[in-house]
Amino acid sequence: MNPRILLVEDDPTSRAFLLAATRALPAEVDVASDMAQAIALATTHRHALWLFDANLPDGSGSALLQSLRARGLATPAVAHTASHDPGEHAALRAAGFVVTLAKPLPAVSWATALRKALGVSEGPSGTAEEVAVYDDSAPPVWNEAQALAALGGNAANVAALRGLFIDELPASRDAIAQAAARGDGDTLRAALHRLRASCGFVGATRLLEASGRLHAEPGSGAALRTFLAAAQATLSSP
Repeated sequence: MNPRILLVEDDPTSRAFLLAATRALPAEVDVASDMAQAIALATTHRHALWLFDANLPDGSGSALLQSLRARGLATPAVAHTASHDPGEHAALRAAGFVVTLAKPLPAVSWATALRKALGVSEGPSGTAEEVAVYDDSAPPVWNEAQALAALGGNAANVAALRGLFIDELPASRDAIAQAAARGDGDTLRAALHRLRASCGFVGATRLLEASGRLHAEPGSGAALRTFLAAAQATLSSP
């Protein structure tokens, strides 16, 4: 049986990425955007793992963890934060988090950390095939020459179309991740086909390659994690 996990994240883009990456473990995921929702879900359901944003609209991840511990709940918890400050990460571990993660991060790194926190064997993941996705030979996020060629050398048109592409990418990414989770190969391939065309127009080289791999291997967990990481890198790059 897949583990049930509680994800707490208030930023919509980060929440969508982390939700898709967590479901791909595979896992059943409950989602909250603030402390109040998180407490309601944590006290209603039994979770194998909690994933708490360190900073929430109505408090902090540490305060949330303290509140749930006071209720007698002992579920292991992971903290995720946009901060890279070693002192903040040390404080979160001192507050009781078993792992702390700095965002953004590749989906494969997220999945590896969650498996470690769950005490689940990595199995085939972490092999040379997956590690190679993130080495220095990975394609660049953007290919300016390709984008300019597609749009007749007009840089203003490239910028405008790329902005539209970025605006629509989270919804496209989530639809693809959800189709993969359902095992809906037809919907997955159709969505990837549309996305690959858009990638070509705007020069989204890394995402184009990752989309092609997932299109060819729709049942591959490694291909899905590579796709999610490429989508996050594209959203995070200027």
